[in-house]
Amino acid sequence: MIPTIVIVGRPNVGKSTLFNRLTRSRDAIVADMPGLTRDRHYGRGRIGYKSYIVVDTGGLEPVTPEGVMQVMAQQTLLAIDEADAIVFMVDGRQGLTTQDRGIADQLRKTGRKVWLVVNKAEGMQPATVSAEFHELALGDPLAISAAHGEGVGDLAELITTGFPDRPEVEEDDDTAPEKRPRIAIVGRPNVGKSTLVNSLLGEERVVVFDQPGTTRDSIYIDFERAGQNYTLIDTAGVRRRGNVTDAIEKFSVIKTLQAIEDANVVVLVLDARDQVVDQDAHIAGYIVEAGRALVVALNKWDGLRPEQRESAKHSLERTLTFIDYAPIHYISALAGTGIKGLLEAVERAYRAAMVKLPTPRLTRALEAAIARQAPPRGGAFRPKMRYAHQGGSNPPRIIIHGTGLTRVPASYRRYLEHFFRDAFELMGTPLKIEFRQGQNPYDKRRDRR
Repeated sequence: MIPTIVIVGRPNVGKSTLFNRLTRSRDAIVADMPGLTRDRHYGRGRIGYKSYIVVDTGGLEPVTPEGVMQVMAQQTLLAIDEADAIVFMVDGRQGLTTQDRGIADQLRKTGRKVWLVVNKAEGMQPATVSAEFHELALGDPLAISAAHGEGVGDLAELITTGFPDRPEVEEDDDTAPEKRPRIAIVGRPNVGKSTLVNSLLGEERVVVFDQPGTTRDSIYIDFERAGQNYTLIDTAGVRRRGNVTDAIEKFSVIKTLQAIEDANVVVLVLDARDQVVDQDAHIAGYIVEAGRALVVALNKWDGLRPEQRESAKHSLERTLTFIDYAPIHYISALAGTGIKGLLEAVERAYRAAMVKLPTPRLTRALEAAIARQAPPRGGAFRPKMRYAHQGGSNPPRIIIHGTGLTRVPASYRRYLEHFFRDAFELMGTPLKIEFRQGQNPYDKRRDRR
């Protein structure tokens, strides 16, 4: 098992900056704003032959917290329970605070190895900036600057001294990241995305609070269900562009769009108690543009009256007609109803997105499509489609070769998409049709100057 390093401390002491340094990434959002990180954020790091997992946590408040801060504190305590080493970060420029003393008291009770790290020490003498923190009785404080990278390498070497060596090895096919279906959970704020993530995982893994915008970062979570490995991506809610004014929220939206690009399958979560609005259609449109497989989850379905359910269905059909290939599931993330069927639909969509279609089968399907309905004439001649082959996956791309294909109308392209989708049972994924125009060897006009 890979050792786990958990970073804890007051809000805004630089925990996410250190997380990015230790994982050599920019996965965690960093800004000069307290309380930015709310969920447990996991990342992989390596120094020499030693691998480790780093966990970024929300600010820990030793005083009895309330509201969303209480839920954040619970997430931090869960991370501490699974830690092999704890990095307790304090702010060298603010000095020792009452909150730091309270957190130190909590950490001493865990019985785990704690590394006391004094951050923001750039331009200061290490002995001077660390002096007052000896009072916490957690060993010699280590002065670093996470923002500038000063002392971070030495810190990583000290923490990993007792960790086992893990030479580079090939990962198993079932556990390699590229073999895991990546599932992004997206939607407007407060539709139940994080609740759905927790329901799929069977634990309170991400912060859930009755307040829009609780999730700010995209959280990647590996899990196993029924013998299948997955990576879930919990994302921030996407509001209308005109309503996004806060800089942090803009970064959150960017992270969500990046998560869609990084996913194999996207679950679009809608609130069954509300009408499907233009913003839902905008999010769905971005998923289509990204070419990602899609499953729609109409959440909060329990407790609705029959007429409300009919209204929700009509609103969905009227607004999202352009994603008719996406299966729709009616669920309650809070009660856990409909979750099994939703995950089965995700698996089918993933298989459809990654399908491999042999050229002979595609060509026979093309011939059957033409036999049922030939392409309309374009001028004096009818387009001739000779054969088809697959040009890529995620989404599947079918390339059709022939002559006169520049005159194939969009309506016939849509007909072919539906025909191939039905022939190969490609539900849940968009399908791209491309035409490749062949040269006519008897056309002498190409030799004219």
